[in-house]
Amino acid sequence: MRDEVWNGVWNGITLSVRYLSADDLSQIEAVQDAVVAELAFASQYESLSTEEFRKLLADKTMLGAFHDETLIAFRALLIPPLDEEHLGRDIGYPEHGLDRIIYQEVTNVHPSFRGYRLQQHLGRLLMEELSQDSRFDLVCATVAPFNIPSLKDKFALGLRIGALKLKYGGKLRYIFMKELHTGWQPGGEPEWIDMADTSLQAERLEDGWYGTGMRQDGDNWYVRYEREQA
Repeated sequence: MRDEVWNGVWNGITLSVRYLSADDLSQIEAVQDAVVAELAFASQYESLSTEEFRKLLADKTMLGAFHDETLIAFRALLIPPLDEEHLGRDIGYPEHGLDRIIYQEVTNVHPSFRGYRLQQHLGRLLMEELSQDSRFDLVCATVAPFNIPSLKDKFALGLRIGALKLKYGGKLRYIFMKELHTGWQPGGEPEWIDMADTSLQAERLEDGWYGTGMRQDGDNWYVRYEREQA
């Protein structure tokens, strides 16, 4: 696997994007510290420990964007343990295929470089890399209802909602999913459901529908639900 992934100008700034290594750990933690320092409430963000970063780096699943040789953003994937919390089980994925699922994990953008859409750029690059990785068949992620930026990010990268479950000690989460080597096509008429109506959404998901998009109408957000094409 090559280290360098992308070089060029993105939204007016020069960038070099590559896989990160243990040599980059101090810069990675400096970006995380800068992100946390800008938050009104530090509890809004779950910081990763040094050991958690070391695992991601060992698995070579972190992409970093550098400007003038300084790390300004990173985005990571996680090879998850096969435990009872595995997201594949939440979406009804076959047990024998759980080890071929990878998660979208953390994204950090240095506060000085917000507004350049670096999260989206790194996300697309990671998805392109995954599409060529024969080790994995599916990518999953969790997002809380009404976390609008993260929901927009997942839909923009082609993920769809496959379940709505209580996770992480009772927190309600959408379980997003995307096949990496096969396509998925919706069919029939879509149904728009108020994001606040979690019971109806859970019912549709249990019946084989998927959340494929979202829109705002006044003060309310709606999720588009569709079935797979017959």
